[in-house]
Amino acid sequence: MITLNLNGKDHELDVADDMPLLWALRDVANLTGTKYGCGMALCGACTVNVEGQPTRSCVTPVSAVVGKRISTIEAVGEDAVGKVVQQAWRQLDVVQCGYCQSGQIMAATALLSSNKAPSDADIDAAMSSNICRCATYVRIRAAIHEAAGKLA
Repeated sequence: MITLNLNGKDHELDVADDMPLLWALRDVANLTGTKYGCGMALCGACTVNVEGQPTRSCVTPVSAVVGKRISTIEAVGEDAVGKVVQQAWRQLDVVQCGYCQSGQIMAATALLSSNKAPSDADIDAAMSSNICRCATYVRIRAAIHEAAGKLA
């Protein structure tokens, strides 16, 4: 048994130490908002925040996150920054197909938690490895600026 702190609560999961966090979240903890995209940490669909840092759950073994705070899209709205990010996403109608958006929102929340007034370059650097096949990048950047304006 492995104990993971998921969205502020400890969960005992019967999983192997080397199981990718993504599958422990989706298949065992039933937190299905985190998506499988590429399985190689290239697309960002599986992004969760571990100790506030965006982390690719598809390549992170559960043993690497024992004792750390793991936040998923299911609880992002319980965090003040995450709530503002979600509101901006809705206000600016960022989502098109939506598949990548949980990872996008988690990365944006991590960015704004550490930088309340990011420049376009800061946003591009933080979000560059999160791929959106629908190419909503302009709306994503605008939503991050919108959320930053409400956090200032």
